[in-house]
Amino acid sequence: MLQIAIYIILGILALSIIVYFLQEKFIFKPEKLKQDFVYKYDVPFEELFFDVEPGVRINGLHFTVDKPLGLVLYFHGNSRSIKGWAKYAKDFYRYKYDVVLVDYRGFGKSTGKRNEKDMLNDMQFVYQALAAKYNESHMLVYCRSMGSGFAAKLASDNKPRYLILDAPYFSFKKAVERFLPILPMRFVLRFHMRTDRWITKVNCHTYILHGTKDWLLPISNSEKLQALNPRKITLIRIPGGGHNNLPSFPEYHNFIRDILQY
Repeated sequence: MLQIAIYIILGILALSIIVYFLQEKFIFKPEKLKQDFVYKYDVPFEELFFDVEPGVRINGLHFTVDKPLGLVLYFHGNSRSIKGWAKYAKDFYRYKYDVVLVDYRGFGKSTGKRNEKDMLNDMQFVYQALAAKYNESHMLVYCRSMGSGFAAKLASDNKPRYLILDAPYFSFKKAVERFLPILPMRFVLRFHMRTDRWITKVNCHTYILHGTKDWLLPISNSEKLQALNPRKITLIRIPGGGHNNLPSFPEYHNFIRDILQY
């Protein structure tokens, strides 16, 4: 029995080391684009570059409308690049909002090595650059899934009009532990992205949209987030919605319309 226990401990240790060094490959699924890639859309847009520091350049897309009511800063999930995520910009510019989507480090044309602190700083840099052109009271921060932590941190440090979380996690560590319960994630995980901690410091109203049949990040994540500050957090349940298909539900678009027009 002692020998078996030793083998189990060694196995957990070996797996922990593998996950520690290779976790970026599991967490991030970027689509990389060549620097000369040309974006093409049939609506007005411009390509943006944010030079954060030497060697770090964040790429973005800015969809524009005449006389915008405000700006939606959109943080996508853990896969692809803004090339593919750009199709969701129409969910916002149809209601007379400009939309800016940005890629994280190593996604699309964005450059730089990834770590949580620097990625958070990148998003703050982008926000400040946009706040120089748009009044904060007309800026909304929207995120999908993995972007929850970035968006919550950004909203806690600034004063946007609204924060909108689409299928967020309560705690990234707890979300990972659900799939790897035997590993000591407190020590193994290098990305913690504490939505649960930062959302308590958000002063603007927060809207959370979550599908009732989300198997990857169950709606209980959003229920726990709402419980942290029920007066400032509105949870909108999308019956039958999964993790990646909320835009296919009419209820999703109705709620987006209502939030933007409020």
